[in-house]
Amino acid sequence: MTILLYELCGADEEILFSPHCWKTRMSLAHKGLEFQSVPTSFTEIPGIEAGKAKSVPLLKDGDTIVGDSFEIAKYLDKTYPDTPSLLGGKEAIALTNFVINWSQSQLHPLIGGLCMKDIHDILADVDQTYFRKDREAKIKMTLENLHDGREVKIDMLLKALLPLKLLLKNQSYIGGDTPKFADYVVFGALQWLRITCTIPVLPQEGEVAEWFDRLLDMYEGMGRAAKAGV
Repeated sequence: MTILLYELCGADEEILFSPHCWKTRMSLAHKGLEFQSVPTSFTEIPGIEAGKAKSVPLLKDGDTIVGDSFEIAKYLDKTYPDTPSLLGGKEAIALTNFVINWSQSQLHPLIGGLCMKDIHDILADVDQTYFRKDREAKIKMTLENLHDGREVKIDMLLKALLPLKLLLKNQSYIGGDTPKFADYVVFGALQWLRITCTIPVLPQEGEVAEWFDRLLDMYEGMGRAAKAGV
């Protein structure tokens, strides 16, 4: 039975921009598992799989439904043990969780500040209404005000990436010689930025740029095939 992956999309269903969905996309490719993408807009999420999800990614594998990219990664390692490991064993789960927390607390807020208005602009009208109301209530300002002066945030993001840069001086991936789910966690954040942001932000050279390029080209260039915002 075909694995289904519900993924967040813009008005154009080919614009799949969620960082969390990209973690799962890369995880499935890492495992060599074929899947069918189900592009899903913000306002369609409550209706998928009889209301069993409040967010995406949502994975349906036969009768099993799993949400949250980290839980999906753990499920895939447990269910498909004869394929390449995503987490690197039980000992690596705590380290992976550290990378998730670092990405969520240090990278995501900065990336959100850089691309939130751009995300709004690629959504269908009904989703724009939902997104603006929800996000402005959370950030206590308009998307336009958040958008103003965002160039200042670029330097902040590059500084936040310093731990990754230093790590990659001595190894090819966060996972070592080959990528692991921890790599896809950070890749998902930067791919989110690459797809949505309408100003150039990502470094063009150096360890982080080379690492990102390698991941973009993996799995027959799945990541690079996603249209960039700029």
